[in-house]
Amino acid sequence: MAQQKGIIKLDGTIGGITFYKSQDGYLAREKGGVSGDRIANDPNFQRTRENGEEFGRAGKAGKLLRTSIRALLQNASDSRVVSRLTTEFIKVIQADATNPRGQRNVIDGEAELLQGFEFNISGKLGATLYAPYTATIDRPTGALTVNVPAFVPINMIAAPGGTTHYKIISAGVEVDFENETYIVDENSSAILPWDATATAVLNLANAVTPASTHPLFLVLGVEFYQQVNGQMYPLKNGAFNALALVTVDGN
Repeated sequence: MAQQKGIIKLDGTIGGITFYKSQDGYLAREKGGVSGDRIANDPNFQRTRENGEEFGRAGKAGKLLRTSIRALLQNASDSRVVSRLTTEFIKVIQADATNPRGQRNVIDGEAELLQGFEFNISGKLGATLYAPYTATIDRPTGALTVNVPAFVPINMIAAPGGTTHYKIISAGVEVDFENETYIVDENSSAILPWDATATAVLNLANAVTPASTHPLFLVLGVEFYQQVNGQMYPLKNGAFNALALVTVDGN
């Protein structure tokens, strides 16, 4: 893979070289590779087919999880979240010790490996919210809860320039990866001033199906606002908002 330089940027194929635009700029690569028919039928590509099946499974699982919290991701995600989450789901699938290669899946894998995943590299929760909190999943009752003791916002939240207010958000998600369905319950604090006044205790409770047999995910995040003439505006289109998977119970 090579990077295109010069004033004129090409897009297409010329003389066996494919020119294209990506997130990393204008690139070029040599056209070629093994035919799809050979990959699908040649015994020498058995491992390639197995890897492809599991990669596809990881991609679908990542899309389903992202879809379940789409409303939150619209305000807090980076341009590479799709590929990053797919990579993590591949690790989940590879941890499946029950099924043979090519048939490993999320259900029999280790969904807990997703815990700590940051949806926005530009605004990581771990580098944004320093206030201590407890995040718990109670599978029998279906309660996914975040409790944040009182704290001083200006000391315990690293906010981008221009911030006047913030909001803490959460979501409890139950995902049925086999049937590609989900249940999600979102909650949030009020929009609070980012100042030196201690907050009240925050308790964000989210509910899914009691005694569910599906993987459960607890998401926590921070959104930033700027107050102008009494109106609240999302800060910089949410570029620095944080959102992460703080607790996962794969059952």
